[in-house]
Amino acid sequence: MAFSKKLGLGLASAALGLSLVGGGTYAFFSDKADASGSFASGTLDLNANPTTVIEVGNIKPGDWMNRSFQLKNDGTLDIAKVLMKTDYTLTDWKGDNAGEDFGKHIRVNFLLNKDKVDTVVWWTTLDQLKNMSPDAIDGNFFSQWFGEKGGKLAAGTSDELKVQFQFVENGKDQNKFQGDQLHLKWSFEGQQGAGVEK
Repeated sequence: MAFSKKLGLGLASAALGLSLVGGGTYAFFSDKADASGSFASGTLDLNANPTTVIEVGNIKPGDWMNRSFQLKNDGTLDIAKVLMKTDYTLTDWKGDNAGEDFGKHIRVNFLLNKDKVDTVVWWTTLDQLKNMSPDAIDGNFFSQWFGEKGGKLAAGTSDELKVQFQFVENGKDQNKFQGDQLHLKWSFEGQQGAGVEK
């Protein structure tokens, strides 16, 4: 055998020996354990019933209409806020309103039934309500209206809300509103509360 082949074979044998020795030097006992977890988010599911709060025709100044509807939490999380948003469109039948908003003449009375007698707890007109987003369950002017739920709409519960719409008779000429229509839309947005330790 040539010297270079013997040298190469010797080096390969030495490397193999070192790797076996090194492998033995770094051998250790081992074990392992796994931990797992899961996260499932809850749901907010706010529903209104009926979905048409009011539909009435042939009203005149001085008329009022009582209506009730339910807000229901069909989700798995409590709803901490219910923001109420108002929008409406107007149809000026004769085109003679000269920019006057029919919504200024429709008053909304939020009612509380106490001992079978409806009591107005807060009122405003539709045009003013259009520029607000009140929290229907916070401790503000709706506190009596929605207060029995303790400032929240708990999962799996509902609450009945009572309102009265009134075409306010203001003692002035309101003929311009004859034949006009107002199409109201109320949107309720349920929001979660602050995060808590689980």
